[in-house]
Amino acid sequence: MDQGFFLLFAAVSVITALTVVLARNPVHSALALMACFLQVSAIFVLLGAPLLAVIQIFVYVGAIMVLFLFVIMMIDVREAVLQRFLPGGNLPALVLLVLLGLEMLALVLWSDRFSATEPAAARDGDQVRELSRAIFTDYLLPFEAASVILLAALVGAIVLARKEPG
Repeated sequence: MDQGFFLLFAAVSVITALTVVLARNPVHSALALMACFLQVSAIFVLLGAPLLAVIQIFVYVGAIMVLFLFVIMMIDVREAVLQRFLPGGNLPALVLLVLLGLEMLALVLWSDRFSATEPAAARDGDQVRELSRAIFTDYLLPFEAASVILLAALVGAIVLARKEPG
C-alpha cells in the first residue's frame, strides 16, 4: 500500500510539475507549483519524516509561494490572464482536479495505516525539541539576521510596487 501511495503522489507531482512548465498563465503556474510542493511534502510523510513535511509546507508553500505570487502581481500579467490555462479547454484542469480529489479520498480512507506509533511520535517530538533548542540558543543571531533581511526585502518590495501618485 505504501508503494501505491508513493506512486500516486509521485505521478501527481510530475503532472503538476509539467503544468508549471506548460501553463501560459503565471498565476496558474504558481498554483501548480504549490500543488507540486504539497505532493513532495506528502512523500516526506510516507518516508517517515513529518518534520521535513511540515518544513516543506511552511517554507515552500507558505513563504516562497507568497513571494512568487507577489512578484507575479508586481509585473503586468493582464495579457496572460486572458489566455487559457492549458491548450484544449478545461479538460486537463478537470482531470487534475479529479486526480487530486481521488488522492485526498484515498489518503483519508487509509490514513490509519500511516498513523505514527507512540515511540516514533516521542522520537519526533525529541527531534523537534532539539531543533528548536539549537535554533534559539546556538543559532539565534543568524536566525534573527535572516528575519531582519526578510523584513527588509518585504519593505523594499512594497516600496517598489507602490504606484507613484499623479
